[in-house]
Amino acid sequence: MNWLARMSEAEISACLFFNRITRRRLLRRSFAVVSRLGDGIFWYSIIIALPFLYGQSAARVSAHMMIVGLLSLLLYKLIKLSTQRERPFRMNSDILQSVPPLDRFSFPSGHTMHAVGFTIILVSYYPQWAIVVVPFTLLVALSRLVLGLHYPSDVLVGAIIGTTVAVGSLVLF
Repeated sequence: MNWLARMSEAEISACLFFNRITRRRLLRRSFAVVSRLGDGIFWYSIIIALPFLYGQSAARVSAHMMIVGLLSLLLYKLIKLSTQRERPFRMNSDILQSVPPLDRFSFPSGHTMHAVGFTIILVSYYPQWAIVVVPFTLLVALSRLVLGLHYPSDVLVGAIIGTTVAVGSLVLF
């Protein structure tokens, strides 16, 4: 994985730039909360709430979101285990780890992947949700950089995978 090691080295300065935000306690805590919600709490709550908010027909939307989540998770696991890219805070001691990671490796960002995929599905059925979920998704992606857990390319590839799976599912369904 020489190409991944070279990418990691090239991205360390960007990681340091984003991670400087953690020096401010309020911002660090705010991004930690966003990250924690992005672990799934936010999305699972929406998936469960949709049928209560919109009736039985919304169960299809919830199921669609769950399918996208599961397909994305499979791809995520395959890529993460095959690349085994160490997290930025492990590669540079100047990067502060603000929250514990869910697993050891960083590539790709599962938080970003799921946030983007779920956002695309939800907004395709209920565009009014965009005002809530699009800013949240952007904050989740940014939180992964700020908290020292991911490289920018991890977040970008996570967004690409989430987009691909979600749009692909919309085309199929």
